[in-house]
Amino acid sequence: MKNEAILKVQHLIKTYRRRKTREKFIAVDDISFEIQQGEIFALLGPNGAGKTTTIKSVCGLLLPDLGTLEIMGKNILKERGSALKHISAVLEGNRNIYWRMTPVENMRYFSGIRGKKLTKKEALEILDKFELKEKANDLVQQLSRGMQQKTAVAVCLATGADILMLDEPTLGLDVASSIELRHILRNLVEKEGKTILLSTHDMNLVEAIADRVAIMNKGKIVVCERKEKLMEMFKARRYVLKISANGQNVASYLEDSGAVITKREDGLLEFSIDLENPKKLFDLMDTLKTAGTEIKSIEQDTVNFEKIFMKYVSEEVET
Repeated sequence: MKNEAILKVQHLIKTYRRRKTREKFIAVDDISFEIQQGEIFALLGPNGAGKTTTIKSVCGLLLPDLGTLEIMGKNILKERGSALKHISAVLEGNRNIYWRMTPVENMRYFSGIRGKKLTKKEALEILDKFELKEKANDLVQQLSRGMQQKTAVAVCLATGADILMLDEPTLGLDVASSIELRHILRNLVEKEGKTILLSTHDMNLVEAIADRVAIMNKGKIVVCERKEKLMEMFKARRYVLKISANGQNVASYLEDSGAVITKREDGLLEFSIDLENPKKLFDLMDTLKTAGTEIKSIEQDTVNFEKIFMKYVSEEVET
């Protein structure tokens, strides 16, 4: 991966007015991030977090209230044509391609709009990467949902764009199709040198293929970091302890300390707790022993993106 920013978003703000009340609300609230060439950058967040608005702003489909958007050093607002020629997008809930055309016809049509003359042979070679060659001459409306989504991504690739924008790419796909799409996207980066910006609330997708992750909530980016670093941070500080349940006072103390009690059975209490400083773990153990509580086991918790996501989103809600 080359260490250079291929896309820059600086202090992006976008507001809307609610239809009924005309009240203004902030959909994207002063966010900034950069994407390096040859990486998969994921915007992860719940519905309404501002992910789609961000994608549409970067694609030039929405005019931001404030902020600077650059692709390949070109300002999207001031040099629209030269900037947007480098991107292609698949948007959520939209018919991104024509359903009464075949995959090949869609690819040749959309690449032609970009001024690129795509031969049928070239189109078939691209479809082969997506295992769609046998469906090349079928109408898109006759394809399965997974095949339609793969065709839309293939059309993006056919345009010759350097950056692919994918908004909720696994939405509506079955498990097998989702896993297949993950492999395709990873290969596009590793073998084709593409850069991908994707927005999703599919944490399995993020955990499987993303290089860096920005977690969004209520229009803000609450954390932006490399995936491995996020997981390592949580692995290092989250612990699961199993202790003897000798009274309500211990349970109350644990909950007051920020612990989450996960199981009560057979006189035992299991809980998990985040401790940024390992010393706090020993302090907690000393306190429990002083209270006459027997510690049965202690181990580092397993980490997945659901836990990381809920941690940051719940903290943002509380603040």
